[in-house]
Amino acid sequence: MSATPVLEVRDLRKYYAVPRPLTDLLAGRPPQTVKAVDGVSFTLARGEVLALVGESGCGKTTIAKTLIGLEEQTDGDIRFNGQSVGAGARRLRAAMLSVGTSRAHTVSAPPLPPRLALKGLRQRAQMVFQDPYESLNPRATIFDVVSEPLEVHGVARRRSDRLARVKAALEDAGLRPAEDYLWRYPHELSGGQRQRVVIAGAMVLQPELLIADEPVSMLDVSVRAEILNLLRDLRRARGISLLFITHDLSTVAYFADRIAVMYLGRIVELGPTRAVLEDPRHPYTRALLSVVPVPNPRLRRQRVILQGETPNPLQVPTGCRFHPRCPAVFARCPHFDPALTPVGDGHAAACLLVAPR
Repeated sequence: MSATPVLEVRDLRKYYAVPRPLTDLLAGRPPQTVKAVDGVSFTLARGEVLALVGESGCGKTTIAKTLIGLEEQTDGDIRFNGQSVGAGARRLRAAMLSVGTSRAHTVSAPPLPPRLALKGLRQRAQMVFQDPYESLNPRATIFDVVSEPLEVHGVARRRSDRLARVKAALEDAGLRPAEDYLWRYPHELSGGQRQRVVIAGAMVLQPELLIADEPVSMLDVSVRAEILNLLRDLRRARGISLLFITHDLSTVAYFADRIAVMYLGRIVELGPTRAVLEDPRHPYTRALLSVVPVPNPRLRRQRVILQGETPNPLQVPTGCRFHPRCPAVFARCPHFDPALTPVGDGHAAACLLVAPR
């Protein structure tokens, strides 16, 4: 693997301002903010699969949309192949230019950092969305759907070249022979075939990074293994990096190299897949693992049923944000917010039970 990670995320934050009703405006109440992503950091090496796991509403999809440029981060830095992209790069560029302008007679502006345009980023980083029924244009043929990225980015301008690229992408996605699918419409395909078309549309540009947001959650169980095998084979054949977003730990155990467990906008545990699954150090990870079905009744874990609902993101609990639901809560938890603490080789957890005093 390359020494420079394909993707590096530093202290990423994404906040949403809640519209205020007229009564709040008249009363002068301050605006409220939803902290969807609140200080997330991780790296993704070339050819690596990182699974982002957590229950609904924890911020997984927001991270994916921010990485691909569909949302603009509030703060933090996103680096693709060592180059800053997105709003962080724009703010840094503006700050450097302002320094150079205000001190034009005394200090020259520092050299600008290398920066990728959003269009260039999307040519090398693609996303597979969760619902194949909504992500495909029902009025477009499969050829039109898969070839659209080539037209947008000016790749393979001749129709014969686009046709060859589309056929190869469909074949790689398991739709063989490709000629049987080129001129069909999405409603003529099954759910698994539609998701393969979505994957083909993402892979036709031969990206370095693929972000898969719950790619099998809308499919039947019998089809899920086929899509997971497809992603695994594409990763091995092309050496792409994969950010796999899911809520199912039993799925990521199949082919992920590392797991990042999210709760309420933050990563609470991060480490190699085997270490996280066999020795979870955060109570939330233990609770998620306890409800994973195990075929052998002798190996089943005692279920940990979390009490209450996920806290309102408008009112994040003080201290450890998991303490209102934590079965191992103690006196210090509501007062101290733990950071990710190393607990092993590449394994870290954000819990006071493992953090040094």
